[in-house]
Amino acid sequence: MDSNEIKSVIEGLLFISGSDGIEAKQVADILEIDPEDARDYLYDLQTDFNRDGRGIRIVEVAGAFQLTTRPEHALYFERFAHQPQSATLSQAAIETLAIIAYKQPITRGGIEEVRGVKSERAVNTLLSKQLIKEVGRAEGPGRPILFGTTREFLEYFGLRDLKELPPPPAIVPMDDLEAEEEEHLLFQMPDMFQDE
Repeated sequence: MDSNEIKSVIEGLLFISGSDGIEAKQVADILEIDPEDARDYLYDLQTDFNRDGRGIRIVEVAGAFQLTTRPEHALYFERFAHQPQSATLSQAAIETLAIIAYKQPITRGGIEEVRGVKSERAVNTLLSKQLIKEVGRAEGPGRPILFGTTREFLEYFGLRDLKELPPPPAIVPMDDLEAEEEEHLLFQMPDMFQDE
């Protein structure tokens, strides 16, 4: 590997290490190079970022290197933080949120039982948007996490409390549903296609 590729790998390692950062020794172990060389590459990369006036910089905190934003750009980050964010949710997230809202507190296993599919990603999305939170642990093997809605959920949907949720839709047996759909379609068909 040449030095540019090494620095490129180190940049990626800094990115995935997040706010924990990464120590020069860890970089050395991963790249199978001398720890002093790893430290030199980190300092070179730090200099490159500063020289190029990049929007992020590399800092060393308590022996670990991490990516951070530039303090002189803080005003722009504050503006971004206070802008209304697009809060669109996927169909899976909406289904998961509805199940949690009506059946809370509920475990992820309970959600998956209702939906019939894995729901880990949808749950994580809802947690990151702070629409749901962990509200405790269920009794039983493994003591799974129980989820419930948050104040942000109420604000998002303009509800004073959960009592304002509309009643859940009634579950119609499949045979009845098919008959209803068939009847609905007959009403929409032109007369010439209907049996006399």
